[in-house]
Amino acid sequence: MEWLRDPHTEFAEWEPIADRDEVGVCVSHLQAKSGLAQSTVSSYMTTLERAGLVRSTRIGKWIHYRRNEDAMSRLAGMLHTPA
Repeated sequence: MEWLRDPHTEFAEWEPIADRDEVGVCVSHLQAKSGLAQSTVSSYMTTLERAGLVRSTRIGKWIHYRRNEDAMSRLAGMLHTPA
């Protein structure tokens, strides 16, 4: 999630397939940076998407992910609320 906060810096060594501000980072770039198998990265990202923390966009055969900043802000607020 931290990498997706600043995708231009975190993924500067990879040529973007699409506009990172609009659609996020290609799953293949997440895989390359993490060193994990593509299927593992896809599984993790699907879980984050189901939780509403990221949004996905398909560009051709590739899925791109970006943070859902509204959901992240709400989550941060919930975590900072005293019980």
